[in-house]
Amino acid sequence: MRVQQDFTCKTDLVKMMSTQADSLIEYLIVEYRWLIAITILMPLSFLWKIWSMARNYVVFKLNTAPGNHEKKVKKVQKQIKSWLDGDRNTRLCTARPTWQTMSFRQGLYKKTFTNIHIDMVDILEVDTKNMTVRCEPLVTMGLLSKTLAPLDLSLAVVPELDQLTVGGLVMGTGVESSSHIHGLFQHICLEYELVLADGSVVTCSKDNNADLFYAVPWSYGTLGFLTAVTIKLVPAKKYIRLTYQPYTNMLDLSSKFKEEALKQDPHRYLEALLFDKNSGVVMTGDMVDEIGNDGMFNPIGRWYSPWFFTQVENHLENYKLGQKTCAVEYIPLRDYYHRHTRSLFWELQDIIPFGNNPVFRMLFGWMMPPEVSLLKLTQPEAVTKLYNKAHVIQDMLVPVDVMEEAIQLFDKEFEVYPIWLCPLKLFNNPGQLKVNSSDWQMFVDIGVYGVPKAEGYETVSSTRRIESFVTHHRGFQMLYADTFTTEGEFRNMFDHTLYDKMRSSLPHCKEAFPDVYGKVNRNVRK
Repeated sequence: MRVQQDFTCKTDLVKMMSTQADSLIEYLIVEYRWLIAITILMPLSFLWKIWSMARNYVVFKLNTAPGNHEKKVKKVQKQIKSWLDGDRNTRLCTARPTWQTMSFRQGLYKKTFTNIHIDMVDILEVDTKNMTVRCEPLVTMGLLSKTLAPLDLSLAVVPELDQLTVGGLVMGTGVESSSHIHGLFQHICLEYELVLADGSVVTCSKDNNADLFYAVPWSYGTLGFLTAVTIKLVPAKKYIRLTYQPYTNMLDLSSKFKEEALKQDPHRYLEALLFDKNSGVVMTGDMVDEIGNDGMFNPIGRWYSPWFFTQVENHLENYKLGQKTCAVEYIPLRDYYHRHTRSLFWELQDIIPFGNNPVFRMLFGWMMPPEVSLLKLTQPEAVTKLYNKAHVIQDMLVPVDVMEEAIQLFDKEFEVYPIWLCPLKLFNNPGQLKVNSSDWQMFVDIGVYGVPKAEGYETVSSTRRIESFVTHHRGFQMLYADTFTTEGEFRNMFDHTLYDKMRSSLPHCKEAFPDVYGKVNRNVRK
């Protein structure tokens, strides 16, 4: 029933987009976007992935990246020096087009700022002795997991979409199902290398330039240009033993979720998917080297496999029918890490409604998903307008003890399902995220992506009520998404003490870069 309701809602959305098209070409792109995705974007995406894999393999094996890195850094310095020697009547930003980023929004400031080209896409070193990896900012999670897996190594936190970059996860943030142990992506980073607005190169860690080290996360490129990151590694095994526990009562689900998140010896991986305000599935996982007899092998990353979130929903439906209350599966490590990639969580069903059809998966699944960058590049204005009015992409971090209240509010204001729940430990470190603890506090990321069905939904007012709730409970909003806060409200949500100190002390910083709010507020994005 829910699938049929979703399909009807998405069909209505396509009709709305079609009526707002301003030209015949735009109308065709909107009405037949799925056809363009299948015949053009998916093949191009596949070819791009093949080329990238081959190029990255050769560079890593020949070990040419470390020698080239210094040259790349000098190129960045040269561009900044050129700006310094000029009239400085513009500010600075990276030259990476906004359509190449994972955010569905595009920054308008790119058109008026001086663009600094930073072509840094390589892994520089894997140090198996010290259990670290050093890489450039445009290295993706897919490349890292593919490189590290044969070495039986992994990042402690692997955000689940292949194309998420190290730089984006440092300057913004990243969370994953191991974050209830290790924290956010920033918490597994050991050292940053940056080129500052005066052209100097600095490195920072918790023991060296500590103020800068703690100010960089969530700064969105407003303190300097990130050129390298050293990240902590952990030992890896071949499979994840994943347990699915369905619930049809929110209090029971919430109780289990909190219990697992706050255990002294927790499972290594924990997340939940809600399919309505009363029911969902809690998933716990651990690394293992062998497939046990207590569950089935499920290679969810194969091209023909059903989208992961639909497999999770099947466990819930079976539970409602009185079948097994708990299921166990053994999933290959990288398949688990990137379990939400092939369907872009569940966003791809808006673009290719039949993408999870068995026949489609068998014939075309090997090309999935199309690159988000290509989807953005070919997105007509009519789609952008409708996404502004009838589409939600938000991740809100709130203390885990207000999770049930938050979910009720999300249901009232948005009514978008599935909802992703991911627990995360926020440490009481210096920076923009302050917690009510001397050590750490457990939060939950509530991820909402899709078409709102709530009665009376209105983009700005509905989102602002959510933002108000999050701020009131001393939570935080991920800033890749739309923020409708005023500057005062934004500064109330995030602690700017250290950030402001660094912007005042770093040479030319205020002259070269806007502050964070100036880069992420809704008025500078379309």
